[in-house]
Amino acid sequence: MAENQQNNQQNNQPVEDTNHIVQARRDKLAELQAAGQDPFEITKFEQTHHSEEIRENFETLENQHVAIAGRIMLKRVMGKASFVHIQDKQGRIQAYVARDGIGEDEYKAFKKLDIGDIIGIEGYVFKTKTGETSVHAEKLTLLSKSLYPLPEKFHGIQDTDTRYRQRYVDLIMSEESKKVFIKRSQIISEIRNFLAGRDFMEVETPMLVSNAGGAAARPFETHYNALNEDVKLRISLELYLKRLIIGGLERVFEIGRVFRNEGVDTRHNPEFTLMELYQAYTDYNGMMELTESMFRYLAEKVCGSTTITYQGTEIDLGKPFRRLTMTEAIKEETGIDFDTVKDLEEARELAKKNHIEFEDHHKIGDIENLFFETFCEEKMIQPTFIMDHPVEISPLTKKKPSDPSKVERFELYIYGREMCNAYSELNDPIDQRERFKAQDALAEAGDEEANHTDEDFLHAMEIGMPPTGGIGYGIDRLVMLLTDSAAIRDVLLFPTLKSVN
Repeated sequence: MAENQQNNQQNNQPVEDTNHIVQARRDKLAELQAAGQDPFEITKFEQTHHSEEIRENFETLENQHVAIAGRIMLKRVMGKASFVHIQDKQGRIQAYVARDGIGEDEYKAFKKLDIGDIIGIEGYVFKTKTGETSVHAEKLTLLSKSLYPLPEKFHGIQDTDTRYRQRYVDLIMSEESKKVFIKRSQIISEIRNFLAGRDFMEVETPMLVSNAGGAAARPFETHYNALNEDVKLRISLELYLKRLIIGGLERVFEIGRVFRNEGVDTRHNPEFTLMELYQAYTDYNGMMELTESMFRYLAEKVCGSTTITYQGTEIDLGKPFRRLTMTEAIKEETGIDFDTVKDLEEARELAKKNHIEFEDHHKIGDIENLFFETFCEEKMIQPTFIMDHPVEISPLTKKKPSDPSKVERFELYIYGREMCNAYSELNDPIDQRERFKAQDALAEAGDEEANHTDEDFLHAMEIGMPPTGGIGYGIDRLVMLLTDSAAIRDVLLFPTLKSVN
């Protein structure tokens, strides 16, 4: 009953009214079943066309026979003839249903149909006197009975939480929501096309792992019954993809779900789609060129222009992306030059003076990163590569030969948000072991996001890993950008939500 009340409120209808509607629909179903016309016994309907396809090809389809199927969204009964709007995956199209066209008994049955019922219509294509492309029904089949009413048509789902929980209703009622997810699919398809053009190979790697490495995040844990072992859900794709580079595949990528046991907000969901790619014999400069080219390609293919609008702000993906080191960005915003900071005590004093909270285990590089996050990140509106991060926050990255306190790493920021993270990958197994030791020490000190030593990965590196550029993209944030969506939940079909008791 509580669930019904929640649904009724979402539908803007009193509980008693909705209960009456549901009962009436169930009575209609029982009547059909008693007459041997149970719609749920129908197993298929041969669709020949969809709504937009008919509109776009009217000149060739005029007076031609078509079979369309979809959900009734509007019905206007006018005596011996009626109009009905049905909605399919492409949109809505009008059908003209007349007693003389489908038969007297069939027309009586049609008049009993409800908004939300799914029907199939066979007939010919024509235009009404008002010029609307329509289908003149010659046969109508009830394919599924809707037993619960849709939200009130002029308002749709007003409650945002209900939109996320009942995405199926949201997709029915909101054309804009449906377009976002169609565009999401297109974006992922075009990413694959772009990378195929650069000779990348798509692969798949394990989701259940004994050592969840490759990122600073707290993993989810579970138990593998068949092996009687505790395992974790992956937080990254990195360490397995690097094994493939070592194996000689040279250019690999994966698009898949990763799982991080962290908070939920407008930009974070505990399970999200990540793409990582690795290319042998290049470095982070090669990854910058690839990223800039791919973002332009996607904007042109999906949005039709390299100039897009996000939340009212024009973003120019056509111009060369700005490049700044992290130290330069901080100096530009605060006047503080971390290259001149002599020791950890000085860094801590600067943090205290600027009201930046830090932890006891934080080193100079950690504090520099906190400065960037506090003073710079949100200022990066136009595409900007932030390069050369401190070594302390980059355990899997190659050091800069000219400055071992920095690594060859960049993050791309657009509209103040991190869009990707890239490295000149560390391929020295001795250096890698030392960095894993440092991460182990952090873990022992209580840092739940620290990496742990992965002996098999180190063994793979000892076999020999070529110079490699690697990068990770948050697909959901990329979709947010290209669909002008404010929150990550708007681009996830089924976002993580707290259970309703």
